[in-house]
Amino acid sequence: MTEQPISWSQAARVATAIAGRQPAMAVYERDAMAADFAELTALAEGLVEGETGLRSLAGPARARVIDRVGWVEVNIASFQRLLKPLADRLAATPSTGRRLPRPPDAFTAAVSGAQVGLLLAWMSTRVLGQYDQLLVEDDRPEDQDYVYYVGPNVAAVERRYGFPPREFRLWLALHEVTHRAQFTGVPWMRDHFLSLVERTIADVDPDPKRLLAAVRRAADDLRAGHSPLDDGGLLAVLATPEQRAAIQAIGGLMSLLEGHGDVTMDRAALQRIPNAALFSRTLRERRRQRGATRLISTLVGLDAKLRQYEQGEEFVREVERVGGRPLFDRVWQAPEWLPSLPEIRQPASWIQRAGAVHPAAG
Repeated sequence: MTEQPISWSQAARVATAIAGRQPAMAVYERDAMAADFAELTALAEGLVEGETGLRSLAGPARARVIDRVGWVEVNIASFQRLLKPLADRLAATPSTGRRLPRPPDAFTAAVSGAQVGLLLAWMSTRVLGQYDQLLVEDDRPEDQDYVYYVGPNVAAVERRYGFPPREFRLWLALHEVTHRAQFTGVPWMRDHFLSLVERTIADVDPDPKRLLAAVRRAADDLRAGHSPLDDGGLLAVLATPEQRAAIQAIGGLMSLLEGHGDVTMDRAALQRIPNAALFSRTLRERRRQRGATRLISTLVGLDAKLRQYEQGEEFVREVERVGGRPLFDRVWQAPEWLPSLPEIRQPASWIQRAGAVHPAAG
C-alpha cells in the first residue's frame, strides 16, 4: 500500500467535525437556492461567452449547492489527486542508489492530516463559490466539472449585508463560470495548470536540513527588508529554487485568471445587476481580515494571492486599453503567451513581447 504523507482520513475527520457545527440550511431554503443557481449559472454562461468569446468545450455548466462539509470533501479529493505523485515517490524503491526520504510514519501523517483539516475547516467558512479544476479522475465523470456554491456561506452573506439574493447569486455565478470558461474553453489550460502544480511538489523533500536552509533564507529576506510570506505564504518560504519558479508561474497564471474573472464579471453585470458595485466593495472589505484570521491568511499565502489578483485585473485593463480584446486574447494561444508574474506587475513588458508598442515606450 502506498504511504501517504498526509492522513486524509484524519484531515476529513478534523475538518468535518469543525465545519459540521454550522446549523443546517432548511430543506426548502437549500432547494430554492439550488433552483436559483441552476438557472443563473446557465444565464451567466451565456453572458460570459458573449463577453469573452470563450466557449466551453465540455458542454453546459452544471451548478451544485453544497454545505461546508461538502466543500471539505471536494477539496480533500482534489488534494489527494495532486499529492499522489509525492506519495508514489516516497514509496518508490530508488534504482539510482540515492537514498530517498523515508515515508512519514502513521503519527506524522496523522498530525499533518489534522493540520490540513484545521486549515480546510477555516477556509470552508469563507468560500462562497468554486469551480474545481483539479478533480480530473477519469473513473467518476459524473462527479466532475461542477460549479460549486457553498449554500450556508452565501445565505449568511446575503442576510448580513441585505443583498438581494437573485442579483447576488448571478454575480457569484458570473465569476465562477468565467473560470470554467477559462479551463474548458482553452484546450490546453487545465493540463498546463496541473503540470505547474505538480512541479511544485515534484521535489518535495522532508529532510530537516532542507527545512533549516529554508528558515535561514527567510531570515535573510527579513534582514533585507522583505517579508518572505509576501510571495505565497509558508509554501514559498519552504520551497526549493525550482519549486519557487513553479510557484511564481502559478502565481502569474492565477493572477491573470482571477483578474480576467473580475473584469468579465464587472462588464457582464453592468446591465443585469444594479448592485454589482456594492457587492464588489463589500466583499473586498470582507477580504481584509484582522487579528487571527489575518494571520492565517498571511501564513497560507491568501494575502499574497489577493494582491496578485488585483494586479491581474489591472493587467487585463491595461492590455485592452492598448490593443483591445484582440491583443489580450493572445494569452489564450499557448502557454508561452501567458504573462509571467513580473509581466503582470509591468503590463508594458508583456505588451511589448506580444508585438505591440506601449505608448509610454515611445
